[in-house]
Amino acid sequence: MFKIFFIILIIIFIVLISFFAFQKKSSVISPKIENKVEEVKNTVQDIKDTIAPKPTKILSTGLPNKHLIKTVFIKQSPEGNWDEPWQDACEEAAMLTVDYFYKNVSSITTEQNRDAILKMIDFETTQKFSSDMNASQMAVVAQKYLGYQTKIIDNPTLEDFKKYLSQDIPIIIPADGKILYQENKHFNNGGPYYHNLTVLGYDDTKNQFIVHDVGTKAGAYFKYSYQLLMESIHDFPISGNKEYIATGPKRVLVLIK
Repeated sequence: MFKIFFIILIIIFIVLISFFAFQKKSSVISPKIENKVEEVKNTVQDIKDTIAPKPTKILSTGLPNKHLIKTVFIKQSPEGNWDEPWQDACEEAAMLTVDYFYKNVSSITTEQNRDAILKMIDFETTQKFSSDMNASQMAVVAQKYLGYQTKIIDNPTLEDFKKYLSQDIPIIIPADGKILYQENKHFNNGGPYYHNLTVLGYDDTKNQFIVHDVGTKAGAYFKYSYQLLMESIHDFPISGNKEYIATGPKRVLVLIK
């Protein structure tokens, strides 16, 4: 196992050396190349964590220093079509991520992913909700359509996240996608103004959250720094104009079975 790991490290080293040699020749680097290098680095780290994971520690707060909820990845655009309603289907995908975790769904087809989102949108239409829902409206959908109790947390802290996640309770975050783009270049056009994703874990050894970011194909178990993800939290603005997302309150949604 370790022999294979070191061989992989050598290959990655060669790839990175080649990349930096190319960088010296060109002042402009394709975002696709940047994304690929980042994916390779993350893959190496995941291999290291699998072969020799660092032990979990219990902090003075009584919470573990890391925790991860594992569940199926739901895409807001399962067929890669970014026309409506898929452009604004992150709320549905984020809620379905939690729903499928609680129901122990281990896999899902593209058709099932698509149909589940469309059925939820049909229900939202009966409630006269627009394509961009705030946390309170998502809570209504979670209660009436999915059958869960809900809790909206205003001005959440890092400790709030750890408390729920360590109990295997995912957290849905409404966020400023432009801020998320700073660490997630898989978004197009600098990231969406308004976005929703599901937080599944945290790791104090790296100061990172682990999420299912439903808005990109590389969003499964994506990692955001504590600081950036907390900064990105903004519910849909009262003005109804998503371009003013920075004015939206700091608020997250929890579904409780």
